[in-house]
Amino acid sequence: MSAVENLTIDRILAVDDTKDNLILVQTILESEGYEIDLVTDGVSALKKVEQSPPDLILLDVMMPGMDGYEVTRRIRNNPALNYIPILLITAFHESSVVEGLDAGADDFIRKPFDTDELLARVRSLLRLKHSLDEQRKMARQREDFVSRLTHDLRTPLVAADRMLDLFLQETFCKISPEMKQAIAVMIRSNQNLLQMVNTLLEVYRFEAGKKTLNYDRCHLREIAEEVVSELAPLASEKGISLKLDTSKLDNLGANAGVVMGDCLELRRVLHNLVGNGIKFTDTGGVKIRIWEPDHNWVTIEVADTGYGIAPEDQLTIFERFRQGRNKRSGSGLGLHLSSRIIEAHEGSISLTSEVGRGSKFTIKLPKNVE
Repeated sequence: MSAVENLTIDRILAVDDTKDNLILVQTILESEGYEIDLVTDGVSALKKVEQSPPDLILLDVMMPGMDGYEVTRRIRNNPALNYIPILLITAFHESSVVEGLDAGADDFIRKPFDTDELLARVRSLLRLKHSLDEQRKMARQREDFVSRLTHDLRTPLVAADRMLDLFLQETFCKISPEMKQAIAVMIRSNQNLLQMVNTLLEVYRFEAGKKTLNYDRCHLREIAEEVVSELAPLASEKGISLKLDTSKLDNLGANAGVVMGDCLELRRVLHNLVGNGIKFTDTGGVKIRIWEPDHNWVTIEVADTGYGIAPEDQLTIFERFRQGRNKRSGSGLGLHLSSRIIEAHEGSISLTSEVGRGSKFTIKLPKNVE
């Protein structure tokens, strides 16, 4: 199918230091309705690609100064560029083809090339390009839809939460104890839904690259103490213990347990892990430990004595929408968001678990403080 039949004009960049070759390629491709840009060296090709990315690049391997392999590598290593198919044109043996493909090229054709073969390879690579572009477009549309949806859902949920709280406080009229209990259940359900919407919104902010972290000095001991204080009533209701151990930080000076990061986001991670530990533990308890294995890292460990996680579920536990098999499992977003936050801080999060004996999440964060 030609560019004209496609109803869109594909733009192709041809790179060759021999002008006769460029004219030949231009004549062949323009006769099929393609728009052609011509450059004679690798540096000019890179500038052209950055200024106005083409739909396909025809690239001669042997050029003075910067050869086709280096041009290919630089294009593939440029994170600002979306995928552009690269068709290498070579007059050399198989090893040069291997080097070009390893550099990131998609296909090759040997000189002197057959016109039909050139056009067939061009059409094949452009079909691939259009397919990937369409997938990327659909992904963006899906992310935009979810982002708008979560924003729109938050407004009525927040309003409902405030109104239910007013009812519970008997602002409008006296209500029976039975009604108070029913309203309390409604409030908890509404807050759970609001938390899920907020988590979904945060996930898609990370996915879309729109999440901005506000870096500051984060005292992990203080953050952990706040989380423990907030969640202690939940642990007490279930009759389980909730302990924080920071004893190994006591003699390490003012910077003990301090990292550079977004304190609110790190608090979100710790709150999620400790909250999960309480949710899935019926006997025993949850313990948080914070220490420094060396001067460059801080380790946070959240261990519980709950149900544990099956080995097959551990492999995908940090993936988006991966729910555990326990009936109390949530949306499958909390751990995914936690992993994205820790990765954004250039740290790591891992899990060890045994069914029936509990789970342990371990976070390692770089200190990055003077």
